Amino acid sequence: MYVRFWGTRGSIAKPGASTLRYGGNTSCVEVCADDGTRVVIDCGTGAHELARALMRDPRSAGGYLLVSHTHWDHIQGFPLFDPLFVSGQRWEIYAPGGRAQHLEASLAGQMSYDYHPVGLEALEATYRFHDLTEGQFDVGGIRVTTQYLNHPALTLGYRLEADGAVVVYSSDHEPHAIRPAKDRPGLQPVHREDQRHVRFLQDADLVIHDAQYTLDEYARRAGWGHTPYECAVDYAIAAKAQRLALYHHDPLRSDPELDEVVGHARSLAASGQHVPEVMAAAEGRTIELPRRTPVPQPAIEARASALISALPERAPSVLIVEADPKAARGLQEALKPEQIRLLLAADEQEALAMARDLRPSLIFLRLGQESKAGCGFCSSLRHDRDPHVADIPIVVLTDLRRDSEHIAQAFQAGATDYLSEPIKSTLIRSRVRSWLLRTRTT
Repeated sequence: MYVRFWGTRGSIAKPGASTLRYGGNTSCVEVCADDGTRVVIDCGTGAHELARALMRDPRSAGGYLLVSHTHWDHIQGFPLFDPLFVSGQRWEIYAPGGRAQHLEASLAGQMSYDYHPVGLEALEATYRFHDLTEGQFDVGGIRVTTQYLNHPALTLGYRLEADGAVVVYSSDHEPHAIRPAKDRPGLQPVHREDQRHVRFLQDADLVIHDAQYTLDEYARRAGWGHTPYECAVDYAIAAKAQRLALYHHDPLRSDPELDEVVGHARSLAASGQHVPEVMAAAEGRTIELPRRTPVPQPAIEARASALISALPERAPSVLIVEADPKAARGLQEALKPEQIRLLLAADEQEALAMARDLRPSLIFLRLGQESKAGCGFCSSLRHDRDPHVADIPIVVLTDLRRDSEHIAQAFQAGATDYLSEPIKSTLIRSRVRSWLLRTRTT
């Protein structure tokens, strides 16, 4: 199996003298198995050069396009992907879904006459759209496992296994919690969602991971949906990955500045118990992963099919459990731009009744110094007879910062996510949006 980078930049294309070595095109990666199966992951501006290469190859007759999400820097190469305009080509196109014709509508929207001279109807290739949730499916000789990432748009990571090798593509992902600076790199995360993310990367031969920010930059951009490179190194160490390719480079980062990032990332990796090879993804670079005997991966359990049919839309609602009226108003104000239905309960007893009667999509629960009552509410919800009520995601809010015992109690009781105050409004909205998008595809 081999991997080639065609676009490595995040957010916006940045061609020019300062990005010649690592590249200025947005996200696009090609993965080919030994049996000839070709997978293209994301279709940013880097896909244009890939398309030219495919048109020069007489053996190329199609493939599989996996879109992580429909933010512009991941689909803006689609209207100029030449093989789609050629009769006889066949492309299967996959993206996170569950909302009727979401992918098709997004791609058609950027090809409307306001933005592009020809529409989706001009495509002459045979193509089909597929909605995905978390799960597994096969494309040719490649087994694909999907898992949701933490991003303001509905986003999937892709784990590809073929020829005994494993590649994980994890772009546009934000940590649920940041490792305390005093901790050694590569320790298992405290937050369960971060632990789950590490399991998704477990023992991969190559992890291609979002590393758009530094920790200092992330402090100003929490909620934007991207990873500090220091956290990407943490994940790779904890997952015992063999190689880490830092990816989705910030458009403000020049080649010399990326050199510095790589140097520091390698120093961090060297201080962990497992030392992955660290590099920065560079346009045009090809990585060959030799065929080997597959090794069982107990961390990645067998999953149901990721292929789903579109589900009916359900109006989202968020239940806020907050005894302090001022704090409740602050949350309501932060969530007002999301245009979702907000419900308010002053205590856990009222919240439990509202959860059963109104069936909210998400619950925000305040946990203070005395967390016993809040944990009791989480436990009651998780043991409810109504499957919908028992599965409602619970985001815990607290002013206790990085208290691992407190976090463990909340998760053990059934909390889904955890936010420590003070919390920026952008982070609250981002986290709510991420969970609501997931629940609407479940």
